[in-house]
Amino acid sequence: MLVYVLNENSQPLMPCQPAVARLMLKDGRAKVVKRTPFAIKLLQSSTEYVQPLTLGLDTGSSKLGSAVVDNQGKVVYMSEVTLRNDVTGNMEQRSKYRRNRRNRKTRYRECRFAYRKNCIKSGRLPPTLISKLNSHLREMCFVESILPITNIIIETAAFDPHALKNPAVLSNKWLYQHGTNFGFANTKAYVLDRDNYTCQYCFGDSKDRHLHVHHIVFRKNGGSDDESNLIVLCETCHTHLHEGKISLKRNGKKMGNLKHASQMNVLRSQLMKYVQATETYGFITKEIRQYWNLPKEHHFDAVAIASQGSPLNFRTTMVVMKKCVADGDYQLAKGVRGEQRIETRKICGFRKFDKVRYKGQEYFIKGRMATGYAILMDVTGKKMDLKPIPKFNIMKRLSARKSWIMTTAPMQNIC
Repeated sequence: MLVYVLNENSQPLMPCQPAVARLMLKDGRAKVVKRTPFAIKLLQSSTEYVQPLTLGLDTGSSKLGSAVVDNQGKVVYMSEVTLRNDVTGNMEQRSKYRRNRRNRKTRYRECRFAYRKNCIKSGRLPPTLISKLNSHLREMCFVESILPITNIIIETAAFDPHALKNPAVLSNKWLYQHGTNFGFANTKAYVLDRDNYTCQYCFGDSKDRHLHVHHIVFRKNGGSDDESNLIVLCETCHTHLHEGKISLKRNGKKMGNLKHASQMNVLRSQLMKYVQATETYGFITKEIRQYWNLPKEHHFDAVAIASQGSPLNFRTTMVVMKKCVADGDYQLAKGVRGEQRIETRKICGFRKFDKVRYKGQEYFIKGRMATGYAILMDVTGKKMDLKPIPKFNIMKRLSARKSWIMTTAPMQNIC
């Protein structure tokens, strides 16, 4: 474990050992400025000597890892940040609340979506991407505030959604132009030709010449429109299937989700606009990580990125775990018509997402009760099943809520 040091002007210096920091705090030569990770600020002038440090960033759509390594392979910082993926759902829920309220109270007013500035703003990014981009930039600024970073290396990747859907194009480039449906009007025409215009259940025994293209996994259940999820059935068998009289013994395919790949393509270009950094790629990171027998974790990927293949010496064994959360709670009342008011101010001096100590362990407040009780969770958002229910009067508030919650955890054992 290391203690991060700032000079009297709040500029970062090289980290020190806990014993050194303890002596400086005892003698009054420093004060504590951060608890997680632990950082102190010197109260008198000191040397400005620092060593070159490299920040490695393993970008991601759900999680990002960061690590700082010096020229000799000494790892002095590791962190893993869980990004928000609930922005879209929250905005849809807010839209439903507004639509409901508008229908109840202002029925004469038309929707004004076209009058909003974001609808006509050029170069606009969706709220989800803005949140993730800001999280990447904020993590870099945070590291630069406690360590003298001289070089930044970012792992980026350009995803090919077509290749993710059909990996065969990687070995046969002609498939980009001559895909599965090449020569057919659409996917339906291809499936009819593939199944030889024959019902794949009765194979013509019903004598019904009306053919339908059926989704093996229903669309209402997330079934894909890909040809692997489609099959030709006659109208009679199709009707019996939906009535539950017959069943297909075939496996279909659910709709794939390429939103994370699309988000990473945008994040890659946006990050390089805001940051002067060196690019690296996933296959390089993988080779370095496997060479040093590092586990497949985001913070270890970041270590491999920052080390650039040099021998590693872990000076810190703690990983700073962070989770991005909302700035505040904007729902003011419960129920469709808002009969029950939600308490948004402090209850017994505590707010949601405050960091607290309860029975020697650190938790975060997940929910509060006006009667003086709280529901606690860990940094991942998992609810803690504590009996009896914790009370506010026997817990200590360590830090106020912020737009991310933070704690430290020991890293995994490595070979």
